[in-house]
Amino acid sequence: MDVQYHYIKTKKEGHIFHLILSRPAKRNAFTPATISEIAHAVEQINQDDQVTVVLLSAEGPVFCAGMDLKTFRDESLDVRNEDIPHLNISLGEVLAKLHKPSVAVVEGDVIAGGFLYVLGCTYVLVKPDVRFKLPELDLGIFPFQVMASLLKVVPEKKVLQLCLNTDYFSAEEALSLGIVDGYLQDDVLQSLLSRFTNVNPTVLKAGFESIRALKDMPSDQHYSYLKQVLDKLK
Repeated sequence: MDVQYHYIKTKKEGHIFHLILSRPAKRNAFTPATISEIAHAVEQINQDDQVTVVLLSAEGPVFCAGMDLKTFRDESLDVRNEDIPHLNISLGEVLAKLHKPSVAVVEGDVIAGGFLYVLGCTYVLVKPDVRFKLPELDLGIFPFQVMASLLKVVPEKKVLQLCLNTDYFSAEEALSLGIVDGYLQDDVLQSLLSRFTNVNPTVLKAGFESIRALKDMPSDQHYSYLKQVLDKLK
């Protein structure tokens, strides 16, 4: 089903699915309706065997300023998309359901809940002048959902320090922490995207689902579980 989204744009080019944050006037701050739109797009991506990689980008000078707090406090201020289901789910959960490689192309600052986008992607490429910021503590709240995503890539002590520091930090520091994987260069991006041109989507799904399943499984069961997955692919 073709859907006209309010807050994102999508397009498919061969094996690449483009997911574009498209609320530049509000610095791409996301609303409950935005999350439902992204969830719908992720479902379409997962079901499309022609798509083997997702390219996430954003319009405007700010990649994402996080949650639009007014709409989360009063959803009557949001504009629901009546063409898709409205879900009560976190953005982090939505991105965790994507079982294909994803590349975030970050050309503007990442603030607050905007971290969920980059931390939810397999690869993150940024312009060198991009800045990162978790201002929640100054607003009387705490970056709870971002904290959960940070723990996937950053040691616990450093996660707490990041949550307590409300100043901007640089792309260089984000790179050193593992939040970012490299700087945005055309040849690097194209090489990364072309890597997935002929990958089997069934194998991708099995790989993504397996690595997530291992986290909740005793280590002595890992190899037997993975052998079962492998046997099903034969």
